[in-house]
Amino acid sequence: MTNTIVFAHRGLPVKFAENSLEGFRYAVTHGAEGVEFDVHLTKDKVPVVMHDEEIDRTTDGTGFIKDYTISELRKFHLANGEPVPMLSELFEVLQNRDIYINLEFKTNKVHDVGIEGIVLALAKKYHFVHPIIFSSFNYQTLKNCQRIDLHQQYCFLTKMPVALPERFVKKNHFAAIHPHFYLPSKVTQRIWTVDNPRIAKRYFKLGVAGIFTNNFELMNKVKEKSR
Repeated sequence: MTNTIVFAHRGLPVKFAENSLEGFRYAVTHGAEGVEFDVHLTKDKVPVVMHDEEIDRTTDGTGFIKDYTISELRKFHLANGEPVPMLSELFEVLQNRDIYINLEFKTNKVHDVGIEGIVLALAKKYHFVHPIIFSSFNYQTLKNCQRIDLHQQYCFLTKMPVALPERFVKKNHFAAIHPHFYLPSKVTQRIWTVDNPRIAKRYFKLGVAGIFTNNFELMNKVKEKSR
């Protein structure tokens, strides 16, 4: 059995507001092996951390992130009272920590122009123990990133099965595929979103590279019992 990294998906949403600094701080100090989060750009091109394109579900505001400047967006709050976190704030929490980082470019519905270069440039200003894993459902986003910096880890997110996954990864110079369900292949894969202990146990035994979960503390216990 190889070591499957358990990623705290959007922090620890079973206890804290999702994609909140509070949740990520807890994760990095309470045994999370990795963290996963999503990035968008504001109207004035500041990268912020949130899953949805709109702020309606997770804040006390409404509307699209892309229609607000950062100062306007910060007037709204998450369920725990925090403002929407800037990516730079989260990087400050994560830098110099022995933790794996998966940054998802959330560009499959709204493709913020220039997000790839802005995020890659910002990441270079911080020191991370492990290279960031960059992922996206948007194939073009990953290709844009490769044109900017070919030497990072870029991974294709998908909900649909991938035909000939090893050939797909090699042809596109991707580091891995991040599928919704296990791909019967030797391709490097990290699977989302795994909250069922029985399914997680199977993936641990299969030795997949990683799983993304809303409850990393539970999955860490399942992983330990699966050794």
